[in-house]
Amino acid sequence: MLSKKNDVKMIIMDNNYVDLDGYFERIGYYGSRNATLETLKSIQQLHIDAIPFEAIDVLLGRGIDITAEAIYNKLIVARRGGYCFEHGGLLKRVLSSIGFDVSGLIARVKWMSEPNSAPPPRSHMVLCVQIEDKSWLVDVGFGGCVPTAPLSFGTSEPQETNHETYRLTPARQGHLLEVMLDGVWKPVYEVSREEQLEVDFVTPNWFTSTHPQSIFCKNLMVARTTPEARFTLLANRLTIRRQGQKLEQHLLSVDQIERALSDIFNLTVDPEWKILIEKAAQT
Repeated sequence: MLSKKNDVKMIIMDNNYVDLDGYFERIGYYGSRNATLETLKSIQQLHIDAIPFEAIDVLLGRGIDITAEAIYNKLIVARRGGYCFEHGGLLKRVLSSIGFDVSGLIARVKWMSEPNSAPPPRSHMVLCVQIEDKSWLVDVGFGGCVPTAPLSFGTSEPQETNHETYRLTPARQGHLLEVMLDGVWKPVYEVSREEQLEVDFVTPNWFTSTHPQSIFCKNLMVARTTPEARFTLLANRLTIRRQGQKLEQHLLSVDQIERALSDIFNLTVDPEWKILIEKAAQT
């Protein structure tokens, strides 16, 4: 059943403020607030479990507001999900408030692209976190293939996470992130090491949320990664990748999509989503 639209109280804040207590309650983190690698690992894993990846507002033609106030009210107060600029913006402010040395980076997505295809625009936000003398790639907004742990920029060797194994190799303008799937290295994205200011994400966010060629303007896309499994919904296809088990794929009806959004992705289904869900079920 479709639930009624949440009547939530929005919070007004300046562009650098974040309510740490509200964020930590949202992701279920009750550990240390010291700026250590262990703290970073715990927050990253809990974040991608608790806050789903989704771009439903893009399909509704609402656009994506990436100001601090809008992101906090959507992801924390309204308990919605978001895509990379929302996830990354929120986590950047959280980590900075704790005391981490963190900067925003921009990446060129190569995931699922054809070999030798034209390079796409830079459209993905990630973070670089400096802890003592080491730099770490931290990403909580890449959907179904999001890394589940910080990855060191200081090595080209494979780096294991509790899901897949990744590696960061030198590229023409930064580093290429690759993931090992079925025994083959697959490109994920090429990330520039040049620090981006908040204003630098405005244009790629606008492109990603409005351009007809953007994948987010074409399909219902939702993802969540738990310690045990990855769940992704693309239109009406639900994919479940559990550790050490065979890949599952299911084609869903309208009612099943609604239940998946609620039960798997922890989203309160808004009546305004009905038309999107019906369209997805017909794909």
